[in-house]
Amino acid sequence: MEFPSEYKYTKDHEWVRVEGDVAVVGITEFAQSELGDLVFVDLPLVGKSVATHQTLCVVESTKAASDVYSPLAGTVAERNDALADDPGLINRTPYTEGWIVKLSGVSHAEIAGLMSAEEYKNLVTK
Repeated sequence: MEFPSEYKYTKDHEWVRVEGDVAVVGITEFAQSELGDLVFVDLPLVGKSVATHQTLCVVESTKAASDVYSPLAGTVAERNDALADDPGLINRTPYTEGWIVKLSGVSHAEIAGLMSAEEYKNLVTK
């Protein structure tokens, strides 16, 4: 299982990658493997403000529907519309092409408070 060291993680299995002033958000390889084959992603609207731990979107798999929580407070600056046609991108490439949203207006202090790759790995491999 992959745990990119330059990413930050949440106990709810979301990841954050910082790109300049934006935080790219997705779900971890562990989360997608637990969910199974994704068949639908209900993406949030661009411009939506989200609070930390607020439901960001819903992903549906062949097993169940699951909320994806926002790891940070911010505004949806961009969403990955490719997921509408191919939600399986999250299964195949959860850390690259399978990103869900980009958030603007995020706090770097809040990002620093997220788990490191090592901390997240310890959480999911116990």
